Amino acid sequence: MPARRNLVFVFSDQQRYDTMRCYGNDWINTPSLNALADQSFVFRNAYVTQPVCTPARVSILTGLYPHAGGPILNKMVLPRDTKTIAEMVSDDYLCGYFGKWHLGDDTIPQHGFEEWVSTEDGHRPEYTKKEYFSRFSTFHEHLVANGFEPDVESAGARIFSSDARSHLPEEFQMASFLGDQASGFIERNKERPFVLYVSTFEPHSPYDGPFKDLYDPEDLPVGPAFLKRPDGASLVNRVRADYYLQFLREGRDQTEDPYIMNYAAPDEDVTTELGWRRLRAHYLGNITLVDRMVAKITGALDRAGIADETAVVFTSEHGDMMGDHGMLEKRSFYEEASRVPLLMRVPWLSKEQQEVTGSVGHIDLVPTLLDLLGEPVPDHLQGESLLPILRGDSTLEDNDVFIQWNGFSAELGDRNLGSPEINRMLMLPWRSVVSGRWKLNLCAGDQCELYDLESDPHEMNNLFNDPSHRDRIRDLAARIRAWQVTTGDTAPLPTT
Repeated sequence: MPARRNLVFVFSDQQRYDTMRCYGNDWINTPSLNALADQSFVFRNAYVTQPVCTPARVSILTGLYPHAGGPILNKMVLPRDTKTIAEMVSDDYLCGYFGKWHLGDDTIPQHGFEEWVSTEDGHRPEYTKKEYFSRFSTFHEHLVANGFEPDVESAGARIFSSDARSHLPEEFQMASFLGDQASGFIERNKERPFVLYVSTFEPHSPYDGPFKDLYDPEDLPVGPAFLKRPDGASLVNRVRADYYLQFLREGRDQTEDPYIMNYAAPDEDVTTELGWRRLRAHYLGNITLVDRMVAKITGALDRAGIADETAVVFTSEHGDMMGDHGMLEKRSFYEEASRVPLLMRVPWLSKEQQEVTGSVGHIDLVPTLLDLLGEPVPDHLQGESLLPILRGDSTLEDNDVFIQWNGFSAELGDRNLGSPEINRMLMLPWRSVVSGRWKLNLCAGDQCELYDLESDPHEMNNLFNDPSHRDRIRDLAARIRAWQVTTGDTAPLPTT
């Protein structure tokens, strides 16, 4: 029996909040996530700090907002002096990181994580040392050992593309591989305290996985924002919707568009509503891969006899628009991209589902997890421990959550994101606050947005220009400004 408590932190990639039964989806095939939720604190409204991969991961692992942690967009490397949770816990803990890293030098153990199982080779151009280019991910070596051949070249080496990986049998999918690797780690280390992070690529595109036919696209439930252009919203949201909907509404040939074919919707048809529904069904099928990975991990804890001493957290780094507001992917403050599932199973506090209302941000994860493990919480962290919430001593009803978008840095910009109009508009920084069930999105160079999430949960009606909400906007903007001062954020805000 370990003398100290353990942590298993599981997160998927691009999984929106409404993909689980505990968030109202009563038909999705996720029995293991359902079982986990039945024993967990379920945070009703959980938000990322920035709805894109690398910056979101910065906050998940360091307890800092992206602008404070360093990487404010993809392709940036986590600075060596920015500490992760693995560098904050005591030496008593063995720390393992298994899966997608996306914070630089993916195949190299770093930032306090001693056991390292890597899964991606596509970020080779971002490696910081020449000698790293001779290394391949653990997952790559696993696939080669089982007779699969890499299909594309990257930085002078043959690697497996995400498209090739998506067509593999279930037992060779990344989530399956990580479930097995995590189970082995748990069995090997059941007699000592550990911290284990497991990060899988699914349900991220490509969506052509082994469960793509699990749901009938014609019967798939969709909401009122599905394939609807967000008239009255910001220009960045409108130009993104115009780009994605042109294949459906204007008959443009999607095969002539490299971004759609290679990034946003590979192997999918976005020229018909049925095609969009089928894409969405494929995405939801990939979540069953995540669910089966979770089953392997929780099963390993049970077999090792340490489930009662281990906190299990499940979340995702950001969501996916999936056709809502006429868009795909992330990079948006809409709920579909910025709001994610968040479960915390803490057996020594509760073994039944406890719904946590109010809003919470990923910025609070690191201080909370340190607190749960009985470890000191460093003063430099920018979030707050949620342990008083879990114990029932406080609530989140008055908690403000802040989300940011940082369009580009002085060192590099983002990749081409579909069109020149999109690329230009996404260069502008945005700041958002969710306070109560109101959301204010501010940008100094675009149409700002105000949404009443209580009466308008699908964010169909932008109230920013409604004179009756002028004072509300001023109050919410003041909250953002106060947060900026506290966290050292210098993004420009409009005059409200």
